[in-house]
Amino acid sequence: MDQVKHIWLVLSGKGGVGKSSTTTQLALTLVEKGYKVGVLDIDLTGPSLPRMFGVEDKKVHQSSAGWVPVYTDSTQKLGLMSLGFLLSDRGNSVVWRGPKKTAMIRQFMNDVVWQDLDYLIIDTPPGTSDEHITIAEVLKDIKTDGAILVTTPQEVAAADVRKELNFCRKVNFKVLGVVENMSGYVCPHCSECTNIFSKGGGEALARQFDVPFLGKVPLDPRFIELIEKQNILEGYKTSDLAKVYEGIVDKILIE
Repeated sequence: MDQVKHIWLVLSGKGGVGKSSTTTQLALTLVEKGYKVGVLDIDLTGPSLPRMFGVEDKKVHQSSAGWVPVYTDSTQKLGLMSLGFLLSDRGNSVVWRGPKKTAMIRQFMNDVVWQDLDYLIIDTPPGTSDEHITIAEVLKDIKTDGAILVTTPQEVAAADVRKELNFCRKVNFKVLGVVENMSGYVCPHCSECTNIFSKGGGEALARQFDVPFLGKVPLDPRFIELIEKQNILEGYKTSDLAKVYEGIVDKILIE
């Protein structure tokens, strides 16, 4: 961590709101802006980021200094560390008790050789459990920019994210802002946006807790297609969501 200039956490109190897709798009946006970026996937029971970035066939290597992350190309502008690289099959389940999860997270936090990173983005599991407490303990003496909270528009998701906001306050994580994910569905034929999951929950939450609202991100089937075709690294920069996330990242950088 000594060579990491900025650390962003991606948090949410609820699963299925799109933390991994948010992490992916934040990282790609920063790389497009010329930064060197690392992504640490500590969602141990659902390590999806190797699949998101289209590099799940690659392996982590061990050096004398520690684990060397997987890089997406030869420029080494984007590195990734995930338990997914250590599993023999993506369908294997991780059935671990809390102490083993805690030990693995500490190893991820301490033993990965990142090499002069501008930004490290940490994708976390849902909730406020052992994993989050371990992160807080490891980062308490390391300068962390703060946390980006992800929610969907409906109240059932926003209610769980309130718990995450309270967690951030208890462990002294600055909240960089709230992203309202799945805020509408963009039709691939006419580009009309329909609010299938209600709207405004994330914005209202940010207003209630007096934290920045970073923006609304619609469901875009073209983004899913890029993931399924394993073409996110090449195709994302010309997608509509790239423009949305450029605005989100600019707001955080200004902060």
